[in-house]
Formats: sequence, C-alpha cells, structure tokens
Amino acid sequence: MALDPIEKKPLRRFFPGSKILSVGSYGCNFTCPFCQNHTISMADEDSAFYEKTTPQELVKEALAFREEGNIGIAYTYNEPLIGYEFVRDCALQAKAAGLKNVVVTNGSASPLVLQEILPCIDAFNIDLKGFSEEFYQMVKGNLHEVKRFITMAAAKSHVEITTLLIPGENDSEEEISQMAQWIAGINQEIPLHLSRFFPCYQMMDKEATEITSVYRLVDIAKKYLKYVYTGNC
Repeated sequence: MALDPIEKKPLRRFFPGSKILSVGSYGCNFTCPFCQNHTISMADEDSAFYEKTTPQELVKEALAFREEGNIGIAYTYNEPLIGYEFVRDCALQAKAAGLKNVVVTNGSASPLVLQEILPCIDAFNIDLKGFSEEFYQMVKGNLHEVKRFITMAAAKSHVEITTLLIPGENDSEEEISQMAQWIAGINQEIPLHLSRFFPCYQMMDKEATEITSVYRLVDIAKKYLKYVYTGNC
C-alpha cells in the first residue's frame, strides 16, 4: 500500500497532479518472464508478506489521505482482477464515499467480470504486452481477449495503455505501428505509454531497451495517436 502520484500508475490524463492510494496483493494469471513485480506476482500465500483487510477498512484508509490530495483507490501491483470480487466490493463502497477507482490490469478477464466492475471503475491502465499472438503465448495470455477488454473498457471508462518494449521481442517498428493504428481505431485520444525494459526476473540475459529506440517508436505511434508517452527513460 502506498500513496502515489497518479502519474505512476501510469495515468497522465486522469486528474493529473493528484495522488491515489495504491493497493495490491499477490498472484497473477500471466507468467511473464520479464515481470517487473515478480516478487509479488509469482508469490503465493506461503511466500508473500501480507495483511488482511476489508473493503470498509480500505475505504476508511483512503478517506484518511484526502487532505494529502488523495482522490481514491488504485488496485494495482499484482493482477487485481484475479480477485475481482474484492475489487468490486471495495470499488462500490469507495464510489459511494465519493472516491475514484482505478484498475491497473493485464486486461485478461472475461467480459462478464468486466461488465460487473465497469459501473464503478473510473479509469484503467491496461497492459498491452505486445501485438502478436506469439508474444502472448509466451506470457500464457490471449491477445484477442485483451483487445476485447480494452475495447469494452474504453467505451465506458477512461483508459490508458502501457507496453513494455523488450528488445527483439515486441519492439519492431511494424508491430508498434500496427498497435497504434488499432488503438486509434477505438479512439485517437487513448494515451499510450511506451516503457523501457530493464533486465529482470527470467530475462536477465536481455539488454535494457535503448532510449533512442523508445523515442523512435514513440514518434511512430504519434503518427496515429494524439498522446504517446515514454516510460522509464
């Protein structure tokens, strides 16, 4: 749990300059070998350090930070929708208390789950990890499922998208161009964050993404999208 600038989610066009109470748990439904949060996403009940809380306690905590600029609760760090019922219960109470709800997710949840939480979620940052089925096979996910999630979420809520650029894996100019065109087909004003990869977890043999590569791919994405940002540069 931490009180973060909203820009760290990252959300650049949702109440900029504000803060949000970020909370997470452990576990994930993907197995990304490049996971930046693997110490919690790949943990289980026996290996994770955690404290139990209730929706009521969490909302009370968020309200206590209002004087410090807090606008709500961000469900983040690990994959929050593996426990979507808890997110739903917290979000409903937070909304009733006048707080905003933000979900940071890999977008790999069924339409039924999304329909259930959408009425109370104000913003999403969704990881679009790559733009090929081959890449999603590596992380044990499904590109079509994530694209459907993004499309549905963007129709009802504020959405920003993040892609971690991994050298030789998902960082070709063609792939980023196709991705940006697809996002623009939904809405040209959806912000895209292209982030620099650093060696991590099971990809320690990879070099960090060249900063010049990140900026080059940002320029390509800007041909189709109004808002494209760098991350980790």
